[in-house]
Amino acid sequence: MSQTRRLAAILAADVAGYSRLMGADEEGTLERLKALRRELVDPKIAEHNGRIVKTTGDGLLVEFPSVVDAVRCAVDVQQAMPERNMGVGEDRRVEWRIGVNLGDVIVEGDDIIGDGVNIAARLEGVAEPGGVCISEDAFRQVRGKIDAEFDDIGEQNLKNIARPLRLYRVFPEKPAETRAPALPLPDKPSIAVLPFQNMSGDPEQEYFADGMVEEIITALSRIRWLFVIARNSSFTYKGQTVDVKRVGRELGVRYVLEGAVRKAGNRVRITAQLIDALSGTHLWAERFDGSLEDVFELQERVGLNIAGVIEPTLQAAEIRRSADRPTNDLSAHDLFLRALSHVYPREKKGIIATLDLLRQAIERDPRYGAALAMSGWCHFQLDINDWTDDREANQRTGIDLARRALQIGPDEPEVLAVAGFVLAWYGEDIDVAIGLIDRCLDLNPSFARGWYWSGTLRIFAGQPDLALEHFETFLRLSPRGRTAFYLTGIGNALFFKRRFDDAAAKLLASLEHLPTVTPTYRLLASCYAHMGRLEEAREIVKRLLTVTRVVVPSVTPYRNPDDRELFLSGLRLAAGEEA
Repeated sequence: MSQTRRLAAILAADVAGYSRLMGADEEGTLERLKALRRELVDPKIAEHNGRIVKTTGDGLLVEFPSVVDAVRCAVDVQQAMPERNMGVGEDRRVEWRIGVNLGDVIVEGDDIIGDGVNIAARLEGVAEPGGVCISEDAFRQVRGKIDAEFDDIGEQNLKNIARPLRLYRVFPEKPAETRAPALPLPDKPSIAVLPFQNMSGDPEQEYFADGMVEEIITALSRIRWLFVIARNSSFTYKGQTVDVKRVGRELGVRYVLEGAVRKAGNRVRITAQLIDALSGTHLWAERFDGSLEDVFELQERVGLNIAGVIEPTLQAAEIRRSADRPTNDLSAHDLFLRALSHVYPREKKGIIATLDLLRQAIERDPRYGAALAMSGWCHFQLDINDWTDDREANQRTGIDLARRALQIGPDEPEVLAVAGFVLAWYGEDIDVAIGLIDRCLDLNPSFARGWYWSGTLRIFAGQPDLALEHFETFLRLSPRGRTAFYLTGIGNALFFKRRFDDAAAKLLASLEHLPTVTPTYRLLASCYAHMGRLEEAREIVKRLLTVTRVVVPSVTPYRNPDDRELFLSGLRLAAGEEA
């Protein structure tokens, strides 16, 4: 008989105290078991797509296509059993013990054997009468996906299993009518950071794990558009293994961040994952390694990194969620999110659509600082791409929107960053603009885009070395952010450091990602010209003219005269103009 292997979800069940029941009432016990199989157990197995592999006098071995199906079946059976035992004396009640495992099995015909099956059988032995016990591998698959709560009972030594396994008890959630009512979700995105698990077995690491979570909560609290649950509420779950859906209901949050800390020698590994508490969907996961030589520096760095990545991840999730809402039920924030979804790629129709949605958001909320600032940025886009017939009026509108945004949101990091950039582009005192960006980063050091804008302003100010540092910070905080921005920023800085070969490589790579950004074409053309690669410079100018009518702009944002002349002289040469 041929043998094959596959990964399977295995459910093992038996009747607690079967020998005692048979000794007390053999015929009655058999009849009750047959009725339970016929009326409850077998139909539930079929409902959840299970296949009965084999039966014994008091037990079953069942294979399922997924762990979620297996655990749901187990929970459904156990939830139905109290009603089935009503009116039956305790000495005659049938109570199942059920174990579920996810593991590799060997298939022999219709049978399955192997460690995956053996572990499921051992789990069933650990389960209490009327209970369900699952392995850690199974728990990872079902967490947040079924209406149940889980109790981490730690690592257990199972008979004839070589290594200890972490096990979980499964408890069906109380019916909705007996639960405390779910807290309503706030108007803005909401998150709870749960206590991180200490996986090191070292009690001293509890302090490190708790300090890590406090740093993350502090960093997230600086994101003004995010509702963050306070530490004293989220830490009520410390020491528990809970379902994220339950946390979402009890704390009134849409998102949950959970993680773990593991120490090895003087090194520590921190893992974190972001979950949508309503659906159980994992949105992001990452790990961070560091040394315990400077605990506070490590906690601060990881806290900022996690907050920096979570902010754009949550914003992207909120944009997707807003897109599904009916158009007649849109708040100013929904309109703002929809506007952001049209920004990339940077094309004229997308920028026009963004401006229209932002206009609607501002009509609903005239004091929406972020919408005002973003509107100013859109007018800047119309200007640099020559997408407007009245540039002076367009510039005045952009400046006015940026200044209104600052009046309304002087302490909002995103407003400070975007409005500061717009005003800098249009000739505002560069020190004033940099001051706005610096205040933005003081308020929220984990704001990745703030570091990008800061790097850009440092280029305007003639500080390419500092710009490079800030672009690297942007990348560290947003490693999965838009690559084109990072490449463009680095290329800009390298150009003004006269490292033309390196600059050209970055700028060309940026255009591969985002081929509609006119400043990148101009800078690359100038770069090639200074390298003596005039044919390539003129080819870039041809590509530039497919997205705009203007090759050499009348105004540049560079405050340093030498920088300005470096840029313009190369661009004129590329365009075939006389120096």
